[in-house]
Amino acid sequence: MNEDILINITPQETRVALILQGAVQELHIERTLSRGLAGNVYLGKVVRVLPGMQSAFIDIGLERAAFLHVADIWEAKPHDGQHGQHGQNVPQIPIEKLLFDGQTITVQVIKDPIGTKGARLSTQISIAGRMLVYLPQDKHIGISQRIENEAEREQLRSKVQGLLPPEEKGGFIIRTMAEDASDADLQMDVEYLRKTWASIIAQTKTKPAPTLMYQDLSLAQRVLRDFVSDDTSNIQVDSRENFQMLQEFGTLYTPSVLPKLMHYRGERPLFDLYGVEEEIERALGRRVDLKSGGYLIVDQTEAMTTIDVNTGSFVNGRNFDDTIFKTNLEAAHAIARQLRLRNLGGIIILDFIDMENLEHRTAVLSELNKALHRDRTKISVSGFSALGLVEMTRKRTRESLAHILCETCPACKGKGQVKTSRTVCYEILREVLREAKQFNPREFRILAAQVVVDMFLEEESQHLAMLGDFIKKPISLQVQTDYQQEQYDIILM
Repeated sequence: MNEDILINITPQETRVALILQGAVQELHIERTLSRGLAGNVYLGKVVRVLPGMQSAFIDIGLERAAFLHVADIWEAKPHDGQHGQHGQNVPQIPIEKLLFDGQTITVQVIKDPIGTKGARLSTQISIAGRMLVYLPQDKHIGISQRIENEAEREQLRSKVQGLLPPEEKGGFIIRTMAEDASDADLQMDVEYLRKTWASIIAQTKTKPAPTLMYQDLSLAQRVLRDFVSDDTSNIQVDSRENFQMLQEFGTLYTPSVLPKLMHYRGERPLFDLYGVEEEIERALGRRVDLKSGGYLIVDQTEAMTTIDVNTGSFVNGRNFDDTIFKTNLEAAHAIARQLRLRNLGGIIILDFIDMENLEHRTAVLSELNKALHRDRTKISVSGFSALGLVEMTRKRTRESLAHILCETCPACKGKGQVKTSRTVCYEILREVLREAKQFNPREFRILAAQVVVDMFLEEESQHLAMLGDFIKKPISLQVQTDYQQEQYDIILM
């Protein structure tokens, strides 16, 4: 099935949509302000060495000088063994013997500047690819600790070792993404990382310090490196300047992708043309309507995400069991799409409509696994539990769509609901009574939202009057247009 990739680029953010059969399958958003500096490689100049602190200030072209501690200065050590060992930090050697003022040095940012503190640096360079991390100063081949099976670890190590050219002097860390990768995928990653490091080395010989020599790939560049597959028919970019930059990047690193890269010149916005803007709005809601009339309810919490399937108005079918079965089959495909679209990760609980027929359960589970097959993220699906729920996990690779685009509601503080105006009225009445027992003002003035004041003037007017008679004090009302429904104040006049 052909897949289209749309790239919408503005100065403030880049948005990428993956379209399959006219429907948005994935959304990726990267904002310029949140990219940060961590991972950037600079050719810096030593501004000042501080022996007393065993550290140095390095000018890398930022507003404030960056900080390099002696513990973050890498120096190779002789080693034995088939795969070698990591290069070791050498804090025992005084920093004044390793660095001097005015020295040119290649460094990588390991911590972004915060407040008045400059960025923190390291001289041990690591360049991240999709499945591998390249350690050009080290010959070690390491494995992510999340890959726990020892046999699998050795198999991956041998596979990567076999793909390296004889002249390779660097090392690699194998990421969890490489577990199911083909030799071709790994080979592409190795070639990309080696080309990147060669470019950095070339710049150290020609560029003056301070210079930015490598920046972690932008979202648009990662699309060319990571997202494109044999099923991708075209990649449309709506920015001419960025289209040219992607062409240059593709020519150097991913030449096979270039024939699919296109510059979109239409007058209508690219995301509007394909209905992506509307899809983003729908992806932020709880309810997902199915074509049959059924619907899903998606609830994302801190601990897990739950997805509930409902028949809604769908009544087609020979009998009720048939209706449930067809709704669950359709929901399986919708769930797989919503997981990718919203980028939901962690523990996910699926509450399909109860099915007594074991064959129906097996067919729905099979359809779900089939629909999840296109997901690039690692997924583990369990069968139906004793309670009829399907438990699954999806690896967290980035923030969910809702966490990127939304924030906690100021009215409900994240509860997802607010107290009714009547409930707020009763709270206010209790508070006035409490204050009347402690103080003796001339009058009580209630400041509240319009809807609460309206409730007091209409349905709760009798209770307000009864309280005024009981405490023998006048009670006045004042609307505060900037108050939320639950917010109120009681002024003692």
